[in-house]
Amino acid sequence: MKTLNDLAVGDQALVRGFEQGKSAFRKKLLSMGLTPGTELKVTRYAPLGDPVEIQVRGFSLTLRKSEADMLIIEKTK
Repeated sequence: MKTLNDLAVGDQALVRGFEQGKSAFRKKLLSMGLTPGTELKVTRYAPLGDPVEIQVRGFSLTLRKSEADMLIIEKTK
């Protein structure tokens, strides 16, 4: 399994789950619509790699590296 930080700009993936620990981040990600089975697309990275912007459920969402590392994803395209 990969994390969001393993993807390049333009890659698409499905959310498969979350890393163990840091339940506050997990709840935050769930409330932003990043539930298991959700499709997302990486749209851009900041010049220094943090944060990352993704398209999810029809809107743009920006996540810090620490938040993006919590997502377990499966690359689809």
